[in-house]
Order: sequence, then structure tokens, then C-alpha cells
Amino acid sequence: MFKPIPAAIGLRYLRAKRRNGFISFISLASILGIAIGVTVLITTLAVMSGFQREIKDRMLGMVAHATVSAAGEAMQGWPHAIEVARKDPRVAGAAPFIDAQALLRSSRQEPAAIRGVSPGDESQVSELAHWMVEGKLSDLQPGAFNIVLGKELATWLGVRVGDRIVVTTDFQVTPMGAVPQLKRFTVSGLFEAGYQDFDRRLAVVNLQDAQRLLRMGDGVTGVRLKLHDMDKAWEVARDLALQLPGYYQVSDWRMENANMFRALKLEKTMIGILLSLIIVMGSFNLVASQVGLVTDKQADIAILRTLGLTPGGVMRVFMVQGTLIGVIGTLLGVVGGLLLTFNLEHILRGLERLFGVVLMPEDVYYVTGLPIDLQVSDVVMIASTALVMAFLATIYPAWRAARTAPAEALRYE
Repeated sequence: MFKPIPAAIGLRYLRAKRRNGFISFISLASILGIAIGVTVLITTLAVMSGFQREIKDRMLGMVAHATVSAAGEAMQGWPHAIEVARKDPRVAGAAPFIDAQALLRSSRQEPAAIRGVSPGDESQVSELAHWMVEGKLSDLQPGAFNIVLGKELATWLGVRVGDRIVVTTDFQVTPMGAVPQLKRFTVSGLFEAGYQDFDRRLAVVNLQDAQRLLRMGDGVTGVRLKLHDMDKAWEVARDLALQLPGYYQVSDWRMENANMFRALKLEKTMIGILLSLIIVMGSFNLVASQVGLVTDKQADIAILRTLGLTPGGVMRVFMVQGTLIGVIGTLLGVVGGLLLTFNLEHILRGLERLFGVVLMPEDVYYVTGLPIDLQVSDVVMIASTALVMAFLATIYPAWRAARTAPAEALRYE
């Protein structure tokens, strides 16, 4: 969109040595500021995306992609529901479940969510067996009244595998008044999913033991589904509910964890906005360098005007020069960001060896390496933002250059 003459002059100004060395220094600082901002943003968002992916994978490894449950009562026809679900080619697995709130007591007491599962079917809908650190999920045999606890929950209760705990659920009305339903369970295993909502608040028992504890007969809370494409969770669950007699409640992984995903998205957005201030700082340096350049080139501008270059042509000269500074800074930042992102884990390990510290303890972050998820959309968004801000930073200095009066500029030359 630039005419050849303004573009050629703008490129010449970019390569030429300045009489004022301070202006050259500010131009270099502008390039470095934009490059550093782009590098930091790319790397930070890649790491945040990696942690978000890790949290999402761990969470979805413990929850179903979709659930179908009876409205306000126990679901009695669940074997038929599972049979129908497994015939659907979109469904990878289906299993019954029971959910209830309970109070667990040993030497101490803690509230927890009790989940009744069928050990043989649970592997079809979750990775609970994969996260077992002590014992096996198959130890949850009907009538044995064994219980599997999250590792943090067991720590808070002060129990180990083999210890016994009392599970208290809802009160039952009797001629003697309201009596709590109590049952003693044996801790047969511990799991560690790396997600606090499960490790701290979840206890798992056999489905039949949960039915006896809650006096549900043959009923269950509902059916959990695992899909080949989890983005179709709501659609598949709705279709299953429509094929069953009666009324059912349908939910998917987005609905059940909406607050968590919203918080993760907001956190990434806010960090991106805050770190964008580094690019803004580089853009302000670009404004300062361009204003200095316009002042330094007053005589050149006057000569170009007398030779017939229009004010618009003068604007384009300095917009080309300033925009190229932004382009160079952005390209350097993108290259630097990609190199830093792909080598960040090696740099982290080098710093750990150099200073003798562990920067990412496994018992805190539940990961053995630095999770990185570099998304092309993030890189494009960051680079586009940097280019737009650099372009906007050239408008005011170019406008000032276009307003230069040739006679006034040449008076003292």
C-alpha cells in the first residue's frame, strides 16, 4: 500500500546511522522491548496451557464425559440403560454409579463424597484404577465393605490401608426418632489423582455395598458414559435419555466443572493482558524513538517536501520505518519464544542442578516434567497484537513529520 519512494526512504532511514546516538539506542530498546514481550507471552501462555491441559486430563480421567440419572429418585432400569448406551457407536463405555454425601470417622472425622462403583465396569468410564497407589480397585468386593480413599483424605483422617472407619450417611426415621445410618468399612486402598477435589473429598465403595448402606434396593443414582468424542457428550446423553422410559436428568463434563474451566480461562486471559504491558512499553519506546527521528530529520523532511513529496508521503516514510521496527521485534520475539518454549524444561533442569534446588516438586505439582502446550492460535494472536501496537505507535510521530513546514525547518540550516 506504500508508494515506492516513501518505502525506499523509510528503509534507508532504518539502515542509516543517526547523528543522534540516543535515538538509535531508543530504537534498539524498542525492538528489544517488543521482542522480550512477545517471547515472554508465548512461553508463559504455552506453560499455562500445558498446566490447564494437565488439570483437564486428570479431572476427566476421574469423571464421566456424561451422566444420565433419574430425576429425584433411584434409577431402577439402569441395566437396560447401559445396554442401550453400549449399542451406540459414539459410546466407548458405560457404568452405573451411586453418589452420596457422608461423614467419615476414625480418630478424626471428615466430610466426603461417597461413590459406589462396579469395579469391573469402572475402567470403562474412568482411570481410577490407574491412579491407585496402594491396594487395588478389584478389592472392592460385594459384601466385604471395603473402601478406597483419596490419599489426602486418608491423611486428614489419619488412617492407612487396613484401618477401619465409620461411614455416616443420612438419618433414618424410626420409632425411637431420627437415627443416623452407620456402617464400618475397611480401608483397602488409596488413590492419588493429582486433583485436590478428588484426593481430598472422594471415597469409593462397591456398588452393592453403597446400595445396602443407602437402602436403595437395586437402584443406582445413574449411568456414567465415556465417549469417543467428549465434545458430543450432551448430545449423546440426551439421545440416551430419550430412548429410556420416564424422565431423566442429563449432564456433561462441561456442566459439572463449569466453574473450574471458567476460572482457568480467566486466569490465562488476565496473565496474558498483564504481560502484554511489556509490549506496550516497547511501543512507547517506539513512539519516543520516532519522535526523536522526526526531530533529527527536519531538514530532510523539508527538502523532500520542496521536491514534491506530499504530507501523506512523509507520513508513509516514517510509518514504514516504525512498522519495520515492530516487524523485526515481533519476528525476533516469535523465534525467541519458540526456542525458549521448546527448551524450557532443559533450562529448568539446568537451573535445578546449578542451584541445588527443586523448582517443581512432584509432590506439589503432581507432574514429573514441565507441561507445555504451544498453541498456534496463541502465537498468531500475540504476534498480531504486537504488530498492531507497533503500527499504532508510528501514527503520531508520522503525523508530526507531515505537519513540518519546509521554510521553518530550513531557516537554521
